[in-house]
Amino acid sequence: MSKIKCLVVMVVFSLGISVSLVSAANDADEWPCWQGPNHDAKSPATGLLKEWPTGGPKLLWQVNDIGKGFSTVSVSAGMIYTTGDVGDKLMLFAFDMNGKPKWKIPVDKSWTRSRPGSRSTPTVDGDRVYLLSGNGIFACLNAKTGRQNWSKDLRSFGGRPGGWGYAESVLIYNDLAIVKPGGDNCIMAFNKITGETVWQSKGFKAGPEYGSCVPVTHDGVPMITTGTRAGVVGVSAKTGDLLWKNSWCTNNTANCPDPVYADGFVFWSNGYGKGGICLKLSTSDGKVSAQEAWTTKDMVCHHGGYIVHEGHLYGNHNGGWSCLELKTGRKKWYEKAVGKGSLCFADGMLYLFGENGGKAALATFSPDGMEVKGTVTVKGSGPSWAHPVVIGGRLYLRYADNLYCFDVKAKKS
Repeated sequence: MSKIKCLVVMVVFSLGISVSLVSAANDADEWPCWQGPNHDAKSPATGLLKEWPTGGPKLLWQVNDIGKGFSTVSVSAGMIYTTGDVGDKLMLFAFDMNGKPKWKIPVDKSWTRSRPGSRSTPTVDGDRVYLLSGNGIFACLNAKTGRQNWSKDLRSFGGRPGGWGYAESVLIYNDLAIVKPGGDNCIMAFNKITGETVWQSKGFKAGPEYGSCVPVTHDGVPMITTGTRAGVVGVSAKTGDLLWKNSWCTNNTANCPDPVYADGFVFWSNGYGKGGICLKLSTSDGKVSAQEAWTTKDMVCHHGGYIVHEGHLYGNHNGGWSCLELKTGRKKWYEKAVGKGSLCFADGMLYLFGENGGKAALATFSPDGMEVKGTVTVKGSGPSWAHPVVIGGRLYLRYADNLYCFDVKAKKS
């Protein structure tokens, strides 16, 4: 998994208010893609505050007027990347670690249909950045300058976006850039340097839906898992051949979260009252199968996400947060906290960000319960679907057209 890199989309524009100078980040400060370096919403950051002061952690800088969007940030090689719909253009922005703009470039037209705004989080891999627009333009650009290397239109492969557009983030897996056009070629892998097609998924047909692809290796078998309009699937990371599938999905609305893998289990949850399913993977003669272990209505997750930590699932459940035992699905607790929202794990703590009102919280958690250890509120309007990012001693929050950067590093005694 350490070879896997990805990118997180985030929209940044306007002036950055710098409070402190920051040097280039090292590898431990990298969050190059959606859900972080291991695609599990878990940060490698350590040495962080275990409790916030009244009013929240120190604000380092703020960037305003970054355009409409729901994407979050990617942080790599001392740069911050994000997207936003500004006027009739989807803009990709690059900033330094002080929030100062480095460059911006239009990638496609804005998404103007249901829930206008940018969606996908950019994926950074070395000197390249990858982005997928709501309309289906899949582009590779130079991470230092924004110059376009190549682009594809996913609709040319027979796919069509759902009612809310293409919303996934590009997966970089070894030498492949993987996305979901949908249709007969539901999942496709391209050479990440040239853009040439390497493989197309085989054995099923499905709409792409809104979650991203997740790399998994089980019993030595590398695969790509993802949610689709026809359910959750696993395909060979080498060929795209279907390895297993399960038809659990929200058929008439939207399937947004990514699957998560741990200890031989794959868990996938959806909103709209559907809930989650846990599958147990097994291998025989090199073939992988997925058997239903349990289903639940105790983690109905719209798109705020969930993590696995020490044998338990923690995630958004309707208007709050719940904990389930991974092997059995047994509910351990439910807490309201900041209400419906998204999460990130770092240094043994959960960072929660409410969907409405701009409230974020730091919380301790275990199978015995959750306790909030501080809150901060940022300004914005409408729903915030951008997940929080914690990396390099910083917390990044995007609410509407504003981006906030907070210092969450513990002070040395």
